[in-house]
Amino acid sequence: MPQLRGSRHVSRADEFVEDIHDKGFSRIFGIETEYGVSVTENEKPVEASQVAMMMFQPVVTRSRSTNTYLSNGARLYLDVGSHPEYATAEARTPMQALSQDLAGERIMGRLALDAQQQLRQQYGNNTTIHVFKNNTDSSGNSFGCHENYLLRRFVSLRTIERELIPFLVTRQLFTGAGLLGPEGFELSQRARFLDDAVSSATTRSRPMVNTRDEPHADPDHYRRLHVIVGDSNRSQIATWMKLATTHLVLSVIEEAVSNETNSVFEPYALLDPGTAISTVSKDITGKSSIQLADSVSGGSTSCALDIQRVYLQAAQSFVSRHAATMNSILPDAAQVLELWENALDTIDSHRWRDLSSWVDWAAKLSLFERIRARYSSKQEYAQARAQQIDFEYHDIINGVTYPALLHHGAMRSLLSEESIRKSVNTPPDDTRAALRGAFVEKALRSDFLWACDWTHISLASSNRIEAEMLDPFSATASEDYRAVMAAMDEPKPHSNW
Repeated sequence: MPQLRGSRHVSRADEFVEDIHDKGFSRIFGIETEYGVSVTENEKPVEASQVAMMMFQPVVTRSRSTNTYLSNGARLYLDVGSHPEYATAEARTPMQALSQDLAGERIMGRLALDAQQQLRQQYGNNTTIHVFKNNTDSSGNSFGCHENYLLRRFVSLRTIERELIPFLVTRQLFTGAGLLGPEGFELSQRARFLDDAVSSATTRSRPMVNTRDEPHADPDHYRRLHVIVGDSNRSQIATWMKLATTHLVLSVIEEAVSNETNSVFEPYALLDPGTAISTVSKDITGKSSIQLADSVSGGSTSCALDIQRVYLQAAQSFVSRHAATMNSILPDAAQVLELWENALDTIDSHRWRDLSSWVDWAAKLSLFERIRARYSSKQEYAQARAQQIDFEYHDIINGVTYPALLHHGAMRSLLSEESIRKSVNTPPDDTRAALRGAFVEKALRSDFLWACDWTHISLASSNRIEAEMLDPFSATASEDYRAVMAAMDEPKPHSNW
């Protein structure tokens, strides 16, 4: 594992003020989504791993690998366990990141439908591929939805553990995807699988924040906060709120550290985050007691609703103080705060069904209640049907439940299909992704062997031609970048690379 860089404990106020002036609390957002794959109605046995490989045949043909970057700046790859994964291009706003995430659904869907046609020739005409944007399968395995936030380096990991983790643990009140678990209904699909609060491990334990130090930016100024506690959401509003509210909380933390002031979040550090997240997930009222870190001496407790209100009030105060500088990132901050407050008030007053138009767990639980009422005399059938819907809701290819909710206006959306289609082929034009996307698009039309990652692009030639793109905020081409692009206009040189 790469070594963690130490965080500085001296004042960084002067540097932070300059950064605010230049970028206005700017942040880079990204989402990595691992998808589950299964196949039904096949006349002969076929493994999910075979299906995933068939989905990625066009990717291998195009890029000679199951790991590639796309013309919209995103990364597409086949992850461990045969999970297709899509990592969005760098985005400056939560809404941009949402659009890129939904583009990933369309790209993954196209691969799956093409593979389904091929499978039907070999395994029967009714063979059906299911691609699940969720976080667990019927065998109890878990796979993730990871959020990435560019964070100022002067914020220590200890601060993240004590001040951000309580927010992440309790935000499932409005970001949870819902699950029919072995002990009944739960708000979150990921909560049962998380052990540590902050760790660099990913196999022996599952932390809520992974600390592997890969900033994909200037490492002296930034860290990439890799949040792996969240669920995969179908609701557009839930995804947007997940990113927007976390951004506001991080901004409050950054400001407090910069000014060397006491944070209002410090008293709410959790004694045992693993126990706390499980407690929250099993209680739709948000009122179960959670032990705080000082409970060893003082015995203090709180609950998810009260903790969320502390974060909400701090975010409201922050937006009030910085309304002008927030406009470029979160022009709809007032709507975010209103939805956030409404969600807490609604849960507090036991009206959770009113959230079913944008909170995934509430939408699913409403469906489960209707199923149980309809089949009240057939409880075993009702339970089986509810479990089927629990998975079918997340099927982005052949699922009908979520599209039906959208069609009938029972589920709200934010983005038009036209804007999502645009994001399938077009990167954000105000981040480094614009440069990567243009390079990939041109490279695919050339005969050159090429490679790229988040911070570099390169071409094969008698001498390797490459360019570094270290600033994720910049869509301005460097001299080296222009040289790489110009090289593709020349006849291809002989190369054994």
